[in-house]
Amino acid sequence: MKHSKIFSAFILIILTTFFLGCASTAKQEGTGEYVDDTVITTKVKAAILDEPSLKSAEINVETFKGVVQLSGFVNSQGDINKAVEVSRRVSGVKSVKNSMRLK
Repeated sequence: MKHSKIFSAFILIILTTFFLGCASTAKQEGTGEYVDDTVITTKVKAAILDEPSLKSAEINVETFKGVVQLSGFVNSQGDINKAVEVSRRVSGVKSVKNSMRLK
């Protein structure tokens, strides 16, 4: 009886430590959020690639907690606006930060 209580307490401590280790903080993503952000990044890159007026190789995409950041160098303000517009239409995107620059 005593051993089962100690074992149960030990398992509870291990599980609590595991789940707290996977939890997100303001500056660090949890495991699930990381996977979600990877999916969003892939979807945004695909949407930009599908847009014929954009040169996708010149636009970098990063996602953190659903916020997409676009960076790189493009030819016109129209390209910047189009990339932001295309990114906002992707499901899961909470907001888009534009760090793109004109060549």
